[in-house]
Formats: sequence, structure tokens, C-alpha cells
Amino acid sequence: MTNAQQDFIRARQRMLDRYGVEAESRFVDVPSVGGLAHALIVGQGRPVVMVSGIGTPGAMWAPLMPELDGLRLIAVDLPGYGLTDTTPRFADDIRQSAVRFLTGVLDGFELDQAAFVANSLGSLWCSWLALDRPKRVRALVHVGCPALLFDTSAPLPMRLLSVPPLGRLLTRLQPPSPSQIAQLSKMVKEYPLVPELVDLLVATERLPGYRETFLSTLHTLLRLGGSRPELRLTAEHLARIDQPTLLVWGENDPFGSRAVGERMVAAMPAAEFHVVGGGHAPWLTRAQEIGPIAQRFLEQHG
Repeated sequence: MTNAQQDFIRARQRMLDRYGVEAESRFVDVPSVGGLAHALIVGQGRPVVMVSGIGTPGAMWAPLMPELDGLRLIAVDLPGYGLTDTTPRFADDIRQSAVRFLTGVLDGFELDQAAFVANSLGSLWCSWLALDRPKRVRALVHVGCPALLFDTSAPLPMRLLSVPPLGRLLTRLQPPSPSQIAQLSKMVKEYPLVPELVDLLVATERLPGYRETFLSTLHTLLRLGGSRPELRLTAEHLARIDQPTLLVWGENDPFGSRAVGERMVAAMPAAEFHVVGGGHAPWLTRAQEIGPIAQRFLEQHG
């Protein structure tokens, strides 16, 4: 284990301790990443897989975990963003890779089906899973605007990073640090972050393979002018997702306005919509408000 991985584990534990979360660290074989996927396991009950956004580990869900009772939460690290292995070409066919990865996680935990709680890139991946492997998805909870929804895109700084030479230059000029994380949190309208989360995100960005995975994923998903049309979640896609779906939207989400969320729920056969304060990751500051909404939904459908 590298020093960076040890630093990450210590930062992750401080994040869990802040919210009183007792978690088991588990690894399972996932062939699509050529090795192991890592997840934090919290609680007992019906399985709920938690899938975070780009660049963030499963422990990002720590504020929400205490609010979801009577469930077996499986907060997975996405490839390259935590202790999950990754492969250099994972992002080449990202939809197929995402579906294979999430299917591999379910298989690794011997689950035929699960409910999913997801954010941003995680929401896009879970939507692809619901479309391509519908029997594996029992219900969906999206917290924040899903990535590449309709014609939405990422803020300009992320689009700049998607240009390969420029992305490499910018990440060298601004290495992982608390000030860099502060800029990121302002971009997603979740500033300020608690110190434990700042430390966790800095430690995540210093992990082996993080930068390569992050930049290659951005390059696959985005271009300077916006999202890549062939990867977008369209109204036609959403109409085919008939699993019960809950959308919890941050009022100030810079990735998609409230009107975008209303359009999304209108396109889906079985969706409900709630708006809360906050930005792109509203559970970071409003877990006690979001928790009961998600708990009721998961008890009913999960």
C-alpha cells in the first residue's frame, strides 16, 4: 500500500468519525477494472448501492448515511477515485464500462438487484444500468442533477480540463490542496466544506491513477462547447426507465436548474421530485432534510 493510499484511509476515517458512521471496508472482484472494487458497508437491511460523482470516493456519502436507517448501504468507490482499481482504457467506451462495473459490484456482493442512490456522474452511470440491465435496478434516487442530462453540461473549468493538453497543464499548475478544493466547492455551490471533507478530497486527488482517470473521463464526456451529444440522457432514454425514481434537486445546482429537474420528472413514467436548498451535492449540508425523503421512498420502493 502506498503512502498516498494510507493517507486516504486516515482521511476517510476522520470523515466517517465526524458523522458517527461505523463502516466496514470491503473489496470484491470486478473483472471490468482488472482487479478489485472497494466499498464501505453501513447498516443492515435491504441493499442500497451509493454511487458518487466524478472525482469523489464513496465516503462522500457520510453525511447522509446516519439518516438512512434499516438499510444495508454499499458506498462504492468509482474506478480511480478511492481504493477501487482502474484500467487505462476504462473511459474509452464509458457507457459499457460503467454498466459492466456496476454489474460487477452487484455480482461481487451477490446481489441480483438493488436500489441505487447516486449523484452527478454516478446518476448517469445508474441510469445507463437501468436502461441496459433493468432487472438489476429496483429503484433510483438521484441527489443533484445527473451528469449530461438533456443538453446540460459542466461548468467552464471542467470543460477546460476536458481538453487533453490544457487539462494536463492546469492540473500541474494547481495540484491538490485545500485552496484548490475550495475553488471546486464554490464551483458546485457547496462552499464551505467541513475540514474533514476537504482533507478527504485532497487525499483522493493524490491517489495513484486519479489524475489520469479524471482527465480521461472528462475528455470522454465533454468538449469545450458542452457535453458530447451521443452520451446525453435524453427524454427518450428517461421514458424507458420505469423503475421508481426519486429526484432530490438542489435549488442552486449549477449543473441544471429547477426547470431541468421538472422536465426530467415529466419525462419519466414513475418519478417524484423534491427541491431542497444547496447546490450540486445538497446532502453535504442538508442530510437531515433529505434523509427522511429518501428513507420513505426507499422503504416504499427499495
